[in-house]
Amino acid sequence: MSSIQNKISSIFPFERDIPEEFRLRQQVNQKEYLVNGELRLWDGPVQEVLSPVCVRSSSDVSQKVIGSYPLMTESEAFQVLDAAASAYNHGRGHWPSMSVYDRIAHIEELIRRMPAMKKDIIRLMMWEIGKSRRESEREFDRTVVYAKNSMAALRGMDCASSKFIAEQGIIGRIGRAPLGVVLCMGPFNFPLYETFTTLIPALLMGNTVIFKPPKLGVLLHGPMLGAFRSVFPPGVVNTVFGNGNQVITPLISSGRIDVLAFIGSGRVADLLKSMHPKPHRLRSVLGLEAKNPAIVLPGADLDLAVKECVAGSLSYNGQRCTALKIVFVHSRVAGCFLDKFADEIGKLRIGMPWEKDVTITPLPEPRKTEFLTELVEDAVRYGARIINARGGKVNRTFFYPALLYPVSTGARIYEEEQFGPVVPVVPFDDIEDPVSYIIESSYGQQVSIFGNDAGMIASLADVLVNQVCRVNINSMCQRGPDIFPFAGRKDSGEGTLSVSDALRLFSIRTIVAARDSGANKAIFSEIMKDRKSSLLSSGCPREFFKLEGHLPG
Repeated sequence: MSSIQNKISSIFPFERDIPEEFRLRQQVNQKEYLVNGELRLWDGPVQEVLSPVCVRSSSDVSQKVIGSYPLMTESEAFQVLDAAASAYNHGRGHWPSMSVYDRIAHIEELIRRMPAMKKDIIRLMMWEIGKSRRESEREFDRTVVYAKNSMAALRGMDCASSKFIAEQGIIGRIGRAPLGVVLCMGPFNFPLYETFTTLIPALLMGNTVIFKPPKLGVLLHGPMLGAFRSVFPPGVVNTVFGNGNQVITPLISSGRIDVLAFIGSGRVADLLKSMHPKPHRLRSVLGLEAKNPAIVLPGADLDLAVKECVAGSLSYNGQRCTALKIVFVHSRVAGCFLDKFADEIGKLRIGMPWEKDVTITPLPEPRKTEFLTELVEDAVRYGARIINARGGKVNRTFFYPALLYPVSTGARIYEEEQFGPVVPVVPFDDIEDPVSYIIESSYGQQVSIFGNDAGMIASLADVLVNQVCRVNINSMCQRGPDIFPFAGRKDSGEGTLSVSDALRLFSIRTIVAARDSGANKAIFSEIMKDRKSSLLSSGCPREFFKLEGHLPG
């Protein structure tokens, strides 16, 4: 038996072999939900939570039960909706009426409390969704930086709009106002970061929020509920748990949700939008599927291309919307590219999420390994071969990466998003083949181009920027840095997310205007002098602010 096969066969640990600091000593049963500033105890039916991590016993290997969460009903969902709507109160509530800087102060307090929860959140992230310790820590830290950068961006926006404008005899101050009640639903693969990229800007702009954790990755949000309750006024942040058809359907169908912030499948997004009785009044912020391609041109630096494509297609098991989901390689360099790619897969460390430098871990979605196996078998029927040793081998929730070549147009994986560690490679001789694929694709998020011919790259970039929202040159597809716009064309998204764009998405431009007269100027001066209006009296505070992390100061 090969070393890889042996590792796959024995990948799951005995309980005694799990390091002490990463063990779950008892089940985490989420019994509370947050509504109107109260942590209410749930005593109804619950959903059992299974970890993708299996644990060995003397006689068996089985998925570990790690806890449960409430299966709330329509009744509780409407209580949550009433709380959020009451806190907003048609824009007259305490939170939407606050100044920008008072809201920022509340978010700052939330961020100050988060480091104390880091250890628990990361442990639960590893157990709930199988994300490696390194990736879990990175997600937590990135979430904090995103929140800080959002606050800095809002300060900048407020300063930029703090002056009155005089034009054609009219003076006015342009600002931004909240939209109302926001329903935030994040994805399982980045359950903290992706959720906060909508929740934080929604709150900063004065909206109230109903927050539903993803179906996978529920328990890791538990440590945050107490902080939400303490930091925000009653009803500003509320949570719902349970099945979507029981709690989300009635919320959307009520017509009282003003913004849908959803990251997930297009099928679910379309269904939710269709439920709203006044769809033109519903603003949608959507991050949906993608089938991001890579194009490897002749003359490309193959070592660089392989390094980026391996990371781009297999980081966190390929479970990223920005992952490279299909690779087009010029037939002239395909053989060398595949040899190098297969060799790099063999170097990837497989194991449990807490193991050092692990890349490939168990998959959290039910029956995911069966789905991926079906895609591989289908591609093989259409003429593809599994290039790497042991590619596609399964052990319960674990799936070893499979490199497929040559993948033909008839195979499901040619167009279907795999969202897992399967890498389809397609040979081409005519550059119009991958270009046509991108043009005809239902998706339009990103593309990666690998090559050294400046003229060819320029020509491709000019064409592809009208098909996708980001063209990456000699690098994998990715979301960051967060100052860059993140969006999708076609069926890949709706709205642009970045620290600045997101603030705009969760607000609307407004203006207070008057005739340019001495009397009106005096009124405005009195309002500003005595700070009688949170809108008109807003402006740059004296304290210095800066952008964190990778953003420029």
